[in-house]
Amino acid sequence: MKKVQLYGLQKCSTCVKAMAWLTQHGVAYQFSDYREHPVDPGTLQSWAQALGGWEKLANRASMTWRNLPEAQKSPETPEAWLALIAQFPALIRRPVAVDAQGEVGVGFSEKKYSERFSSC
Repeated sequence: MKKVQLYGLQKCSTCVKAMAWLTQHGVAYQFSDYREHPVDPGTLQSWAQALGGWEKLANRASMTWRNLPEAQKSPETPEAWLALIAQFPALIRRPVAVDAQGEVGVGFSEKKYSERFSSC
């Protein structure tokens, strides 16, 4: 059985739903809370690239994002995004799932997980 690496926040309801789905469907996974274990900058950059940009990785609907000063809501470089995420880890969309082939996905829906992990 191939293991999925799941990243998120332990108390995030969406992460809890994703973990429950994986458990219920017999998909082995390892969970990493990125407040306790920050994701290294190189990994964040590879996620952003795999997803099609920083805007896809950042949770711009979150209270954390909405509470940012306007000046911080327009990072223009990868370094600016990394600094912002380092300061506010909750800005990363949740959960981030990396499968055994290294494919990166964010968020949770039963349909998306069924399509993605049915062969695990």
